[in-house]
Amino acid sequence: MIDWEAIWLTLRMALVSTIFLMIFGTPLAWWLAHSSSRFRFLIRSVVTLPLVLPPTVLGFYLLIGMGPKGPIGAFTDVIGIGNLAFTFPGLVIGSIIYSLPFVVNPIQNSFELIGKRPLEAAGTLGASPIDRFFTVAIPLARPGVITGAILGFAHTLGEFGVVMMIGGNIPGKTRVLSVAIYDHVDTLQYDQAHILSAGMLIVSFVLLLLVYRSKSAMGMRI
Repeated sequence: MIDWEAIWLTLRMALVSTIFLMIFGTPLAWWLAHSSSRFRFLIRSVVTLPLVLPPTVLGFYLLIGMGPKGPIGAFTDVIGIGNLAFTFPGLVIGSIIYSLPFVVNPIQNSFELIGKRPLEAAGTLGASPIDRFFTVAIPLARPGVITGAILGFAHTLGEFGVVMMIGGNIPGKTRVLSVAIYDHVDTLQYDQAHILSAGMLIVSFVLLLLVYRSKSAMGMRI
């Protein structure tokens, strides 16, 4: 029997995480591409850290931070939200942090490839900085933006270490696909593990095809 509950929860987590990643990651990528601040490389290092940090380490510190004695947990208690550990919102927060470089880096690269000339030309025509961002930068960087969105979504689908540490294995609440596959293998239910794993393999391959197609388009346009 297919674990539709875990599939739906994973898709919902990936979709919500990707939306927030695009909302916050795109302006951050723009700032990293154009800022001359001396703290730019520090911020870039923090954004890229999940690429080299073991997921269990990141998940452990997020779990501590979201706990009753952690800074995040204390803040959420004060505002009446409660403890985020072992909840769906906690999974989303962990997913956003862990997938951030997969969204920011390709968008930042696209912004850097555009150069200053198109933006300066728009400025001479009276376009404000916000107008230049939405009417010039975003359209020109669209392949990179699409790549970032696809990579962020795909990476969130396959997360295990971070979501396991933050959410545990609560059916219907935090039991996502990667955790469900682990459970099936652990209990020797290989048929169920095959079904879920094959589905994720196909989805991941299709998403990668979309990424490389987007990169090809970016090479033609920029």
